[in-house]
Amino acid sequence: MEPQIASTGLAHVWIQGDAITRSVALALLIMSLTTWVIILWKVIDQRRLRKQAKACESFWHSADFAEGLDKLGNHDGNPFRALATEGREATRHILHKDGRPGTQLHDSLDVSDWVERSLRNSLDDFTARVQSGLTVLASIASTAPFVGLFGTVWGIYHALLGIGAAGQVSIDQVAGPIGEALIMTALGLLVAIPAVLGYNALVRGNKGISHRLNRFGNDLHAYFVTGARVTAGGDGKVLPLKRG
Repeated sequence: MEPQIASTGLAHVWIQGDAITRSVALALLIMSLTTWVIILWKVIDQRRLRKQAKACESFWHSADFAEGLDKLGNHDGNPFRALATEGREATRHILHKDGRPGTQLHDSLDVSDWVERSLRNSLDDFTARVQSGLTVLASIASTAPFVGLFGTVWGIYHALLGIGAAGQVSIDQVAGPIGEALIMTALGLLVAIPAVLGYNALVRGNKGISHRLNRFGNDLHAYFVTGARVTAGGDGKVLPLKRG
């Protein structure tokens, strides 16, 4: 039984294959491992972000801004806390509440425009961060089938050379090597399909989180521009929160 298994399937393809065949197999293996690592990493990250998004409503029920920040959490990389902090610092800066003397070019901007610009920059930074790794998934999804197909073509070519050198051709001599060469195409599809499905699911999850972050940013913009104004003190406290 063991000799038969060793003479067919992946084991036989690896043993009988040349350097190119083995390189293609290793490339597909690396692509597959990379795909699953990125998917697992992004799924964990999205679960954490969805949990952080639930704290937004608690933020607006706080007595002051400092309490609201505490309810958002202190986790590093929390985009909701970063957005609120960016809006506070932008408001303090444009209203000269940060102890900065003199004037600068951006002082001619409207408070609303400056705060909106600062919040938008924070949102763009978050978008760039959550999209990291998705390009790799898209590349694997689009190239893995062709890598597998290249392995199949090269395997068929290699098999035909062996058959031609033998001088005798039969259905058994042709079916075996060509069938083994087609394994590379199957492996390419096995790598590409999870990458495609994972990419689509992660993009859909990122859109949901980005929607909630944008809505939170709009509320913060209305709060800073039309409601609270940061005090000159360093404690970061502001007027009672009022949702815009």
